[in-house]
Amino acid sequence: MASKSAEKSGHTNALQGSTVVVRENVSPLTSSSDDVTMDEADRKLEAMGYTPVFKREFSTWSSFSFAMSISGVYGSLMSTWIYGLQAGGAAAIMWSWVIGGAGAWALALSLAELSSAYPSSGAMYFTLKFLALEEQVPILCWISGYINLVGTVTGSAATEYASSQMLLAAASITSNFSYMPTNNHVVACMAILTVIHASINTLPTLWLTRLTSGYVVFHISVLVGACMCLLVQTKEKHSIAYAFTDFQPSSGWTPPGFAFLFGCLTPAWIMTSADSTARIAEEAKDPARIVPKAIANATTFTYIIGFLFNLVLVICMGDPLELVQSPSGQPVAQLFFNAMGRTPAILFTLCGFAVMNLVAIPGIQAGSRTIFAFARDDLLPFSHHWRRVSKRSQTPIAAVWLYAALEIIVNLLGLMSDTAISAVFNVCTVALNISYLVPIVCKMLYGRFEKGPWNLGRWSFVMNAVAVGWNTLMAVIFFFPTRLPVAAENMNYAIVVFVFVLMFSVGFWYTHGRHFYTGPGTRRPLAATVVETLG
Repeated sequence: MASKSAEKSGHTNALQGSTVVVRENVSPLTSSSDDVTMDEADRKLEAMGYTPVFKREFSTWSSFSFAMSISGVYGSLMSTWIYGLQAGGAAAIMWSWVIGGAGAWALALSLAELSSAYPSSGAMYFTLKFLALEEQVPILCWISGYINLVGTVTGSAATEYASSQMLLAAASITSNFSYMPTNNHVVACMAILTVIHASINTLPTLWLTRLTSGYVVFHISVLVGACMCLLVQTKEKHSIAYAFTDFQPSSGWTPPGFAFLFGCLTPAWIMTSADSTARIAEEAKDPARIVPKAIANATTFTYIIGFLFNLVLVICMGDPLELVQSPSGQPVAQLFFNAMGRTPAILFTLCGFAVMNLVAIPGIQAGSRTIFAFARDDLLPFSHHWRRVSKRSQTPIAAVWLYAALEIIVNLLGLMSDTAISAVFNVCTVALNISYLVPIVCKMLYGRFEKGPWNLGRWSFVMNAVAVGWNTLMAVIFFFPTRLPVAAENMNYAIVVFVFVLMFSVGFWYTHGRHFYTGPGTRRPLAATVVETLG
């Protein structure tokens, strides 16, 4: 007992000082105990190369709620439903969720297994330290880190943009569609929302935990309420057979069935950020168990509830062409309006807006922890600024505001054209998936993986193989234009954005990174290995 008190006192004193030194690179520890204390979790983090600087406030429930909030299936599905609708209508929506969701689910379980073995704010970037060959670690971590950061930022930016679109769609319905949202309005609304969400993220972790904990109850209540109202109020419903067999291809692709793959962007976009929960590992009480369980349970629940919500929407959607051409720009909001009238449509659209806000807030938390994790390894320019932790809130406030600024900068492309902003948003899923697949492939190739308390057992290789195979295919598909013939206004420029990011990260490595960067959590000169705590 005395030794534990001494350790806790020493840890507190370290946090109150001006700097906290990052520890040297050693192998991770494992424990068979079912009751891992916060002190033990901190010792494991130290063993992996870092000194703890965050308070461990996230419990099993709040971690699960955090994972659910990242997916935000109600609001996220509302904002991305148009992909399946355009890909082929009812059947494309349902089968893209069934098949694409299964691929995303396999990926999430694979990430959960890795997060259990190596719990850190660096998430999948950090796992490469233990999974890749030693000589490959620096360059793989550098390149995958930058790709992951781009995917994370663009994903959060898309969430903020979708939140703004939903709010303005509600305003359009309120005005009987006399008000038509413009790109300028959406971008201005997005900037205001981003600042609000970033301000919330400057609060101590305890307050963020409390905010997150009530999310699941609200989210499920909205989902159940929307489904029940739609089923009761919709007078002419489609059959379940219609939902799985009515395919109306209009993309121009041959064979027409190929177009359904574009609908897989919806489950991929909703479920692909599963590792965001891994980024709060240093704020969870027993991260090796709590974090992977949260990822696995939330993703499984999202897959099931998303399937049911999709089915209700398809049964109640009426004419799909009318929804695609909605003046509000939101097909699901139009569906609510057609089925229930103006007031319920406004209510449920605003509920979608509320859900998306509750996606954006933890999104900034996870994203800022990514920037913090990269900065303490000197992966980013001006890292000494972004790794600072506030003594008052014990959160990386500088990283929070940098992340918010990057979101706004990305969304400013919306002022140029819908094509430009769509290219950035489309690259989100591809960039994240590739940054996830790199450590999974290394795990399968090199056999250096050490199981954590939560693992897939004998199904590990099968799940990994499915995750790699399906998401590699999706990474290619999401670069294709969704409609033919291709013109300037419907071209998918996501591949241009991705190639630019890849070339930048590789070029920056050879001109800059290779001269000093040696990988996550490794010993370097003192000036480069401190995490500053500021008042």
